[in-house]
Amino acid sequence: MDQGEAPQLVDGSAPATPDELFARLDELGIPHATVQHPPVFTVEEAKQHRGDSEGAHVKNLFFKTKKGMALLVCLEDRALDLKPLGQLLGLGRLSFGRPPRLMSYLGVTPGSVTPFSVLNDRTGVVGLFLDESLREFETVHCHPLDNAQTTAIGTADLVRFLEAVEHPPRWVDLAGVTK
Repeated sequence: MDQGEAPQLVDGSAPATPDELFARLDELGIPHATVQHPPVFTVEEAKQHRGDSEGAHVKNLFFKTKKGMALLVCLEDRALDLKPLGQLLGLGRLSFGRPPRLMSYLGVTPGSVTPFSVLNDRTGVVGLFLDESLREFETVHCHPLDNAQTTAIGTADLVRFLEAVEHPPRWVDLAGVTK
């Protein structure tokens, strides 16, 4: 992609914007609340700007494998061992997806990866995995396609959204793959 070119998804369409995401959530009747903050690229940076927000705060890992691509959404403090993780997910060897692939399939840049980004996977090639531990929380905090914002959404409502955009999640117990 040239400097002046607008980002495009693999199907040639433009990625959804946060406002389009919010409109989709509203259309589905899903309550959500978003706060603005400086752009964050790491869990440590995000922790500095969150205040007292209760619920699960997540990190999102985008992988490329021989079998395709996967997005894992897990509790932010999880330290994962990638070799057994690949086996657990049934994907074999995992490698992190590079920024051009991330933009082409999920329509986001590094630091903005989120479960909401499967809204942009219109070809349906990205597998979605959720940390089983997220079920313990009523609320999940995720970037709404932009790392200068964080959106709070009910955990059950997040699952409803993911199903509505044809990316039903696979729940995985990560206890055996933590470092």
